[in-house]
Amino acid sequence: MKTTRISSHQLTRRQFITATALAIPTLRVAEAAADSYQIGCYTRPWGAHDWRVALDAIAEAGYHYCGLMTTKAPQRLVISATMPLEEAAQVGEECRKRGLTPVSVYGGGFTLKTPAEAVEGLKRLIDNVAAARSVNLLLGGTDAKGFDIYYGAVAECCDYATQKGIGISVKPHGGANANGAECRKIIEKVGHKNFRIWYDPGNIYFYSNGNLDPVKDAAGVADLVVGMCVKDWRPANPPPAKKHPLGYGGEVSLTPGTGRVNFKAVLETLKKGGFTRGALIVECLTGTELPALLAEAKKARVFLEKLTGQKA
Repeated sequence: MKTTRISSHQLTRRQFITATALAIPTLRVAEAAADSYQIGCYTRPWGAHDWRVALDAIAEAGYHYCGLMTTKAPQRLVISATMPLEEAAQVGEECRKRGLTPVSVYGGGFTLKTPAEAVEGLKRLIDNVAAARSVNLLLGGTDAKGFDIYYGAVAECCDYATQKGIGISVKPHGGANANGAECRKIIEKVGHKNFRIWYDPGNIYFYSNGNLDPVKDAAGVADLVVGMCVKDWRPANPPPAKKHPLGYGGEVSLTPGTGRVNFKAVLETLKKGGFTRGALIVECLTGTELPALLAEAKKARVFLEKLTGQKA
């Protein structure tokens, strides 16, 4: 493994000790939930509000697990590669104050100016995920232009993430990873056991404009899935006046169980490949106002409890 230059993000001994100490409990989180699904909710539905508002609602809705994603902030993210380590640790502490365990972090992208800078940026992101005491970094992927640098950095950082107790995953998210088959090629290209797929059935429909059924798509990647963004989809109503140039389309801002995704069949398909435990994190809900979002978050929890036969 190549020698890694220490960044300004890790300058002091105190910061290093803090990050290391915070990373260790993530392994205990994974072990504690080893025999069941972790039912949770991302902060995304409350993206127009401070992330603490999202955490309050997620806890009030009866969840014990959460995912950190978008929020009302300059970078639109709860955790990012550029935020100080101490701030990331504070986010994790705020989760735990509410009885929540963050099991997934979407931290956006990282610089692709050069291969070395990409590795440095991704390591910063991994450090912050560890500081928040989460267990998985969710990547959105990139397009063909940045593909080699992006996934070169992922390959370089897989061992580093393992040492921190962090898994790395990629979801179907358009670009070069719009469906399961494309995600599988990426996983095989990187070739590391700490890099896997975080499935997203709603996105399978969205990025195919409803033409690819996630039940069929999931069969080809079931052995690689370690978690799921629980997202539904339905055709846009009314249809948009102008089609997306890449053929994407539909609505995903709806509560799971109210759209076209057959979650029961998707989960059964994934189970056959070995996804019998792991995180099931609600990503989108119907509505925008706080009372409505809370009610929908509760409905989504009940939906997943019935789907899995277990309590959140």
